[in-house]
Amino acid sequence: MAVIPATSAKPATDPVVFMAGGPGADTFDDIPFLVDSGLNRDRELIIMAQRGNLYTQPHLACPETDRFTAKAVGLPYAAPSTERLLLDAVKTCRDRLTAAGIDLSAYNTTENAADFADLRTAMGLPSWNVYGYSYGSDLALTYLRKHPQGIRAVAIDSVAPPRTTRLPVTWRSAHEGIDSLLKACAAEPRCKSRYPGLRRTLTEQVRRLEAQPLTLNARPPRGGDPVKVVLDGGALLNLLVANAVPATDVPAALEELAHGRPERFARARAADSLQTVGEWAHGLTESVACSEWVPGTSAADLLNAGRRAFPGWPDTVLAQAPQLPFQHEVCRVWNVPDRTAAQRVTTVSAIPTLIVSGTFDTKTGASLARDAARTLSRSTSVQIPGIGHWVVPQSPCAQHVLASFLASPTVPPDTVCVGGLAPKPFTIIPK
Repeated sequence: MAVIPATSAKPATDPVVFMAGGPGADTFDDIPFLVDSGLNRDRELIIMAQRGNLYTQPHLACPETDRFTAKAVGLPYAAPSTERLLLDAVKTCRDRLTAAGIDLSAYNTTENAADFADLRTAMGLPSWNVYGYSYGSDLALTYLRKHPQGIRAVAIDSVAPPRTTRLPVTWRSAHEGIDSLLKACAAEPRCKSRYPGLRRTLTEQVRRLEAQPLTLNARPPRGGDPVKVVLDGGALLNLLVANAVPATDVPAALEELAHGRPERFARARAADSLQTVGEWAHGLTESVACSEWVPGTSAADLLNAGRRAFPGWPDTVLAQAPQLPFQHEVCRVWNVPDRTAAQRVTTVSAIPTLIVSGTFDTKTGASLARDAARTLSRSTSVQIPGIGHWVVPQSPCAQHVLASFLASPTVPPDTVCVGGLAPKPFTIIPK
């Protein structure tokens, strides 16, 4: 745990506690982004690693999965041979963790929420404010439902509501974020003129690459030796969902790809070859996903969701959840109990809540914020144009709205800056 002092000479007495995304991310890596966003300007900022994460004991790292991810850049995205390698890595990690006496079923959102409730009590804090993004919003809403005592206000960013978060919803979010980006290009005269029919171009490239994958050598964006990269339809879709190419460059990258210049996407794919081994808590990721997100969904549910999101795309692409390939098979290996009855519950609350989303978010689509807001009677929703996943660190306007909200949660926050926002101009390449 860490406490970041407030920079104000007269800070408020109610701190902000942060709930990180993932699940499985190193919470302490987020501190610079939080400080740069002003989270500790007027009050202390409390950081606690979720159970299983780096700097906790035990740490549910899976270096086997990290090494697979580094190797996978040179493999077809959804091939059976790639699946076998992933499942071997997952099984090796699971066997190692359970042999060490770790109960993988104890790593879930209910237990995470209880840990934060215990933290507030242990610190002797009568009240605090909660800020969580992505999976941290799922955790924050669970915490709000189960432990509302002492919560002054809640801010959730890039929202994953517990009731809605299940594997097929990944396709809904991917469609929303990509569709919003394509519409933004069509609304910008220079982008529309230079890249007409961008939606058709994307579909054509996914289909072409899935039928005839490209194999090439590419240098990772941050340096290093060139590595073998395979670009197929599944890899292209996942690069877009991962925001591996900046949103402003996506139309240019698709245009280049259509004209035989795949370098932008290839370099972005090569980035995963430089995996940091042993930091991400894949064990926490799988324990949450396999007990809370996957049960009650089938391969057919997932494929049908993909077909609704992207009609005409190959089934081999649509059969895998964006960023969670082979997840049903992974969960059969991970083998933790179904917790959906306890977790897929709507949070109903009158505690003041700020909900922030980005129109280009391909991981937690902006419409999920509406799902959460319906039962939060004192909530304010803010949508930031042209921003992807984890909005506040990327948007000075969102930072201002959050500061206004935390200063006086019981009155509407100052959202005037939102009205003048537009996506950043897209990159225009010469013809």
